[in-house]
Amino acid sequence: MENTEIMTATDAGMLENVLVTGDLSKLNPGQRLDYYRQVCQSMGLNPLSKPFDYINLNGRLTLYAKKDATDQLRKIHGVSIDDIDIQETQNGFRVKVKGHDREGRSDVEIGCVAKNDMRGNIQNAEMKAVTKAKRRLTLSLCGLGWLDETEVETIPDARPVIVDDQGEIIETPKQMPAPKQPFDEIAYLKSFSKPGWVQGMSRINAEKMQDSKGVEYGKKSTYELKYMLKSIITAIENAANEPEKQAAYGLKAAAICEILQNRKVEKTMQNQGGDPFVPES
Repeated sequence: MENTEIMTATDAGMLENVLVTGDLSKLNPGQRLDYYRQVCQSMGLNPLSKPFDYINLNGRLTLYAKKDATDQLRKIHGVSIDDIDIQETQNGFRVKVKGHDREGRSDVEIGCVAKNDMRGNIQNAEMKAVTKAKRRLTLSLCGLGWLDETEVETIPDARPVIVDDQGEIIETPKQMPAPKQPFDEIAYLKSFSKPGWVQGMSRINAEKMQDSKGVEYGKKSTYELKYMLKSIITAIENAANEPEKQAAYGLKAAAICEILQNRKVEKTMQNQGGDPFVPES
């Protein structure tokens, strides 16, 4: 028997909203996963290689192209680089690349990177500028208005969003599982210690960091932060060969750890200076 799927008026309206606004947060996890696969299929990309990641930009959850996407597109469309012009300025590198595809269509794009990027390693910053220009050229020649991952980090309001293999936005509070027993915040904070690999972050920046829905980390409960940290650490481990992705997740982990560490100190100083972690005699 043929398997047919009936689209309700609500589904149709939701799909229309996504196509018009580009906001994937309005889709349920199954629809989001299906949309991702169809985007890959329409471009001839392998979805198993995860060529796109999610980002919250201007209040919308959308996709941006990763290295896997541009590498595959270059092969599919026969994109070749004809000329590279590297200009070093006082503060950074400006790279202009010219190229064409197998149909003979040509284009020009630029990539700019500051010298203090890549932890101040000037050689790496120069290579990153070249890579950025090549990827921008590839997306342009393929007729795609996607952001490349090298551009995401330069947009102040852009926030990478962690979405699992089932299309679930794992930072959304409503998707967080309820604790099997009452959550003992005091006990958790007492045992909490920041992992050695987590970098430092100011308290202000940590509390101002926002999740995919625009909620500041500082306004989240300790249980929410515990759940988020666990998910983010898993995402970091799964991105072992993607340093830029690991760096984005690392910032989230640093923010959560900073908040939890401060809450631990505050709980210790409460109750008229008594230590809530030490039971009263």
